Amino acid sequence: MRSRTLITVALVLFASYGVLADVRTEQKTQVQFGGMLGRVMNLFGGKAAREGITSTVLVKGDRKVTATDNTSQIIDLSEEKVYDLDLRRRAYKVTTFAEMRRQIEEAQRRAEDDARRQQERGSPEAAEGDQREVEVDFDVKNTGETRTINGFDTKQALVIITVREKGKTLDESGGLVLTSDMWLAPQQAALKEVEEFDRRYADKLYGGLAGVSADQMAMAVAMYPMLRQAMERLSAEGDKIEGTAILTTLTFDAVRSAEQVKSEAKDEAQPTTGRGIGGVLGGLARRARKPADEEPKQRTTFMSSTVEVLNVSTDVPADAVAVPPGFKESK
Repeated sequence: MRSRTLITVALVLFASYGVLADVRTEQKTQVQFGGMLGRVMNLFGGKAAREGITSTVLVKGDRKVTATDNTSQIIDLSEEKVYDLDLRRRAYKVTTFAEMRRQIEEAQRRAEDDARRQQERGSPEAAEGDQREVEVDFDVKNTGETRTINGFDTKQALVIITVREKGKTLDESGGLVLTSDMWLAPQQAALKEVEEFDRRYADKLYGGLAGVSADQMAMAVAMYPMLRQAMERLSAEGDKIEGTAILTTLTFDAVRSAEQVKSEAKDEAQPTTGRGIGGVLGGLARRARKPADEEPKQRTTFMSSTVEVLNVSTDVPADAVAVPPGFKESK
């Protein structure tokens, strides 16, 4: 499955804007994974995987273009189609939203099967952990810190979402922590256009839950079921955040219970035997650690996403969001 252009997770989550206008912006996006998956992506993904991708984004009406040096993608909400352009070969391929949804479902089924096999290698208690009832804590902190980023005067806000077993602390049950570190400028109307487009796209394609690429997000949600609940809570509480995010870093941490960490410290070679939510995340979090780590850690970052807005302007001609003349469709 070919990877999709990275969707701006943080921007999608906080979108709510009505009047559509033209906008052109340049932004840098980087997604990183922990453990072996991250090392493989860095090895084969080249400079883009290690340092991120700088892209130009244009929005005009129901069309959005995301362009890099060699590729370009056109999303058409009215047609419900995605055009992937190869600028070197002067060719493009069309994928419908329906086809993309099938790809997402297939990727998620594969990821769920893999997660199920991993659970079966552990204890029965671990397998039942994701069925337990959970609670979601939401906390917003305005740190008071300020920075000038790419000409924008910004202030820092932290959103911390904790998913844990109901009736237990994070230390007792383990769980998941999503941290959104945002540097916010005063409301930027032009950037709201990009946010609104991404929100409408996410609603049509993902049912309101935006991800990175289809296969990456499906795998992450399957391996960490609580991720969906954390993202949904972040979306629901988004109106508490004032301003436009110029630099956003989302960090996803798997947290194991204190009992689980103690058990692993005794015997790294044995499968995880902790009960509850921590049991589900334990083996996966352990594999996300670097081999050089001498002791098991209670918290492990398994994925992070950074989006930085470099500049913003308006005035987008119609031909800028169309397939260029002379390009041929590849079947």
